[in-house]
Amino acid sequence: MYVTVDVKGEDTHEIDLETVSPSSTDVTDTEEVTPTYQDLLAELDLSPHEVSVLVDGRPVPEDQPVESESVTVLRLIKGG
Repeated sequence: MYVTVDVKGEDTHEIDLETVSPSSTDVTDTEEVTPTYQDLLAELDLSPHEVSVLVDGRPVPEDQPVESESVTVLRLIKGG
């Protein structure tokens, strides 16, 4: 599944979930692991501490599996 990630005020990215490495390591080999929203942020070099992830205008926890094809990312902190 492809996910469109719109980083508000910046770029829009198309990410293939098949290529995203899940961060969860506590599963057996037979379980299929779905990448989380935090894994999507890692693909964009963004920290969950500096952004909020929204699906349909509502915040979602970064540790939840990605279930939406469209995600909005709001940067809360930028620069240094």
